Amino acid sequence: MNTIPQNLTRAQRISSIIEQRQPLVKEIQRVETHLREVSSAISHLENYRKRLEVSVNEAEVKKKLHNLNFYHLIQLIQQEYKKLGILKERLSCSTLNIGVIGLMGQGKSTLLKSLSGLTDQEIPALEGGACTAVRSTIENLQEKRSPEPSSSKKITQSNGFGPNLYGIQEQIYLPKLDVTTKAEVTLHSEDSFLREVIWPYYDELGFTDKPDNLNAFAEQQFSAQSNRSAADEDIYQRLRHDYHLTLDKYRHLLKPGVPQKLSIQVEEISEYVIQKRDGTMRNNLTSFKHLAVREVKIFCPFKNPDVGKISLVDLPGLGDSKLGDEQLMLETLGKKVDIVLFIKRPDPQRYQWQSSDIQLYDKAAQALNDLEKRSFMVLNYSTRTENIKACEVLKQNLGTIKVAHTEIVDCADSEDANRVFNLVIDYLTVKIKELDKRYASSCQNRLRTLHSQINTELEKARSTLTQYSSDSRQFRSLFDQLSQELISSLVALRNQLKEQCEQVDPDFEAAVQIALQNCENDRGIPLDDEEIKNRSYEFEFKESYQAIYRIYIRELRIHLSRHFLQVDKGLRKSIDKVKSAVVDVLVNHGRLGELIATKDAVFLKDMADLLAERGNQLELGFRTLWEFEFSYGSSLLHLVRKHLDEILQSDITDNTSENQDFPPEPSNATEVRDNLEILYRKAVDNCQETLKQWLQAPSQARYYMVQEFIDLVIYAKGMKKEWEILLNEQDVRSKVWPEFRTIEKRKQDQQDWRNTVERIAALNQLSAMLFIN
Repeated sequence: MNTIPQNLTRAQRISSIIEQRQPLVKEIQRVETHLREVSSAISHLENYRKRLEVSVNEAEVKKKLHNLNFYHLIQLIQQEYKKLGILKERLSCSTLNIGVIGLMGQGKSTLLKSLSGLTDQEIPALEGGACTAVRSTIENLQEKRSPEPSSSKKITQSNGFGPNLYGIQEQIYLPKLDVTTKAEVTLHSEDSFLREVIWPYYDELGFTDKPDNLNAFAEQQFSAQSNRSAADEDIYQRLRHDYHLTLDKYRHLLKPGVPQKLSIQVEEISEYVIQKRDGTMRNNLTSFKHLAVREVKIFCPFKNPDVGKISLVDLPGLGDSKLGDEQLMLETLGKKVDIVLFIKRPDPQRYQWQSSDIQLYDKAAQALNDLEKRSFMVLNYSTRTENIKACEVLKQNLGTIKVAHTEIVDCADSEDANRVFNLVIDYLTVKIKELDKRYASSCQNRLRTLHSQINTELEKARSTLTQYSSDSRQFRSLFDQLSQELISSLVALRNQLKEQCEQVDPDFEAAVQIALQNCENDRGIPLDDEEIKNRSYEFEFKESYQAIYRIYIRELRIHLSRHFLQVDKGLRKSIDKVKSAVVDVLVNHGRLGELIATKDAVFLKDMADLLAERGNQLELGFRTLWEFEFSYGSSLLHLVRKHLDEILQSDITDNTSENQDFPPEPSNATEVRDNLEILYRKAVDNCQETLKQWLQAPSQARYYMVQEFIDLVIYAKGMKKEWEILLNEQDVRSKVWPEFRTIEKRKQDQQDWRNTVERIAALNQLSAMLFIN
């Protein structure tokens, strides 16, 4: 805060103090926002910690998680947030506030009237017990004053500590004022009444059935208990007789929603602040509006003409048995009050400090920081009781009570009361900046400590899951098991195929039989002579049976060749079966099924593509097996065509009667058909004989292709390393081994945990928690 110029009047100094507080309020709001963010992030981490603590099996990790104390950090943040809120609310006030505290009958109300100029109508002071029943704030109502109006009286006023104690010498003007006193009443809502007034009684008495609405409170039954202490019985009777049995007297003032505010006339103030009792043994209430009142603010011009923006805060309830009110008063003391006046009227006969006085001081010290520098002890001298000696003795011996200054005052004497008031205000204007800084510094020092505590806990959190997802040993063990099973299964398949090398391949044999049967069923020879004759009449043949015979031979060769093409289906089926058998081994024993969606022979192609993308040398073996072909076109076509070409040659000019392998050239239709029959049978028989010799070939090819695959993916140099690289990739091993799915989940947890911890570490910047230089 900036230094306040010394040439200002007291009212100007007070205004300057209030104005200089506002930038600090904004800085506190910034820190509050930051603390909310940090608390939210730590709460997220704490929830994560709880889930992990339940799910993990490792005892060491579970222990580390259990020992992390994020909940304590959250509590500390909430405590500091609350304390910052108290500081912020106090610095946000539009006035400097002086609290007035005292036990019943000590003269609080009398002093307030002497300082404010209010009367018994606004601040009642009656004999026989606590009269003022609610928290009241009396704010000085200022009027604009002209520099020196002719109707004003010019006076010179010094501070109250003696000549030039603080060097404050003020010239003020007292214009003729016509100011109307006004008041504002804040009534409890249904909710705030239950929480702030009724529930504290339940807590103190140990009642667990707290009402959550007014109907529940009205219908509740209270029973007397003989084992209560006298203090508890007094509290119980206050709850039952003052609040429960009289609820219908004030319930109409309690509305749902937020507390409502009423502007009232001066003459109505006492209706809302006074508590009257009938004086009987039970001392029942006869006034009830005050039970529904949360706060009363009175605006009036103080008797002291130059107090500026000052408010007096009457704090009834401290030292009284009104539990809810007492808590509310303590909160008010912390949030609203800058300095406290303790009011004590000593007994002229037994003038000593009572335990109740010490307890009252201790309660105030809980709520207001630096109480010994923020408090005055006002010993109320009464001419009626002649207790001046008692006041002097107590002034000389305050015991354990520590205050900034002690004054003996006749609270009923306005002049004497304002003398002390001047002392208090001058002390406040000189000391408040230092006190504010001390208070803000204490808050900031706690935030520095909080920052370190968070860092310490985060450092522990960083190492908590370090070994949580360790998997190297597990991978080695699982890889060895898998590789052994894969190799043994592939070798078993190869050995089985080796045993079948000399066996007829059933798929190929079936295809050959179908081809031969088709040759028998559809020979491609004209059915009768008439068909041959009719075709010989076509232009190009010119009735030449030799010419048409050559054409028929050529067509027969083509026709039979097409029948043998279907043998290819058998060969392909045989090869695809063994490819599928290899795939079965890779899926069921090599655990690769989750890597590729397809499960037939196409698996090999998709696997080769996957390996190619990763630059893995296993690709060659998978690609070679996928592309392996043992087809009719590549293996048997040339043999079948050789027989067909040799027997069904189109050029028969060399065929003579001396060549017994071929029929003579025909001279009529019958001879054409007979010759074709001879050639057909010879061609089919020769092809059949050749195909029979190849019935074991597919079995041999299957064996060699599997052996080649094993050599390429198992026995070739460096293949073990390639398998290790593939199977140890994060997205692969979690699909190959269910065990690694858990590990991958742990790795994700580990990464999420680390990210959350580092996010908090990034948020937990000391500069973000500092709000004063």
